Amino acid sequence: QVQLEESGGGSVQTGGSLRLACVASGTIFTTNTMGWYRQAPGKQREMGATTNYGGTANYAESVAGRITISRDNNKHAVFLQMNSLGADDTAVYFCDAVVFWTVGARPMDYWGQGTQVTVSA
Repeated sequence: QVQLEESGGGSVQTGGSLRLACVASGTIFTTNTMGWYRQAPGKQREMGATTNYGGTANYAESVAGRITISRDNNKHAVFLQMNSLGADDTAVYFCDAVVFWTVGARPMDYWGQGTQVTVSA
């Protein structure tokens, strides 16, 4: 079993910054794609940023240029540095990880429980 634990959410004023962290634990051989998604009130969950094992990142247009995703493969961790935050960034942010629990296993997709980010004027 694999668990994803997110941290770093909270309240910030418009224009501020936050850094989210997510660590995967449990029976893990390696992780593949890891990423951050967000869900604002009344809206569907949307992709914010993803990164593959090699560190190549993919960003949603709505956040490109304001956020940076990074990862530590040795720690099975992924991070999200968010700058110039605005009210539209208010959402629950979820960590996602594709995990191989052993050599030759099928990839399994896991989600964290989410961390709240609130941006206010």
